[in-house]
Amino acid sequence: MRRNTTSGEIVMGSFFGSFGRKELSVLIVRDADDIVRALREALADAGEAERPGLEVALRVAEEAAAVPERELRGRWVREQRAAVGYTGPDDESVHAVKALRTAQPELSLLAAVQLTRDAVRA
Repeated sequence: MRRNTTSGEIVMGSFFGSFGRKELSVLIVRDADDIVRALREALADAGEAERPGLEVALRVAEEAAAVPERELRGRWVREQRAAVGYTGPDDESVHAVKALRTAQPELSLLAAVQLTRDAVRA
């Protein structure tokens, strides 16, 4: 389980399928909707001094909640590659896939290729 440092989502992976093969199974758990709901409740009960800050926080949380999962996966891939020093292009090259597998050795080649493709398209 890893927390995405830029968006606050929690990314959990289960990569082992039947017969010991590594399979792609990435689950993104987003808590942004709960945060939006809590901010709306706080805003409803807020005094005039608190309202401007809560309104800004609510807008930020709503924007985070609207980010598509493909973009989150792409961001996660780029963060993982950067963590191992990859400075190459955001493409589907062998070097990009290898950097992702270096950062996340439990990924199968198929999973790393698919996630790299998602990052390019995000």
